[in-house]
Amino acid sequence: MKRVIEIKPAGAWNTASATDRVVLDAGDRNRRRIVLTGEQGTQVMLDFPAPVSLRDGDGLVLDDGSIVLVQGAPEALLEVAGPNAFETVRLAWHLGNRHTDVQIAGNKIRIRYDHVLEDMLRGLGARVAPLDVPFDPEPASPHGHGHGHHGHDHG
Repeated sequence: MKRVIEIKPAGAWNTASATDRVVLDAGDRNRRRIVLTGEQGTQVMLDFPAPVSLRDGDGLVLDDGSIVLVQGAPEALLEVAGPNAFETVRLAWHLGNRHTDVQIAGNKIRIRYDHVLEDMLRGLGARVAPLDVPFDPEPASPHGHGHGHHGHDHG
């Protein structure tokens, strides 16, 4: 089994040079340790001291010098936009207040499909459209504290 020794960021390498490809959803692209099998059968061990966030288009450099392309699997998402920039920021605040993973896509926000959030967003005046594309959420910021500090209930 080959080992991943480096991750080349999307756009920083020639994807045509990839020897294989792994297709992963957003959850499987945030790992510390995992064995992956490419579409051509290449087995690779990703084993880093801390979790890494793989993005759609990243390259896994293997110990033999070959590179395996990381491709995001299509996921059921909602694309959200307000009628103007201020309202879109307000919608983002509501999503962040619910600890929702988000991806910024131009002037729109993408989240995993959730019918409760969809209803809430529509009630707040958002334009909401379903789509199936790879999800590349913003990396979580480490904060080192529990979630009981807000003074409200997440239930």
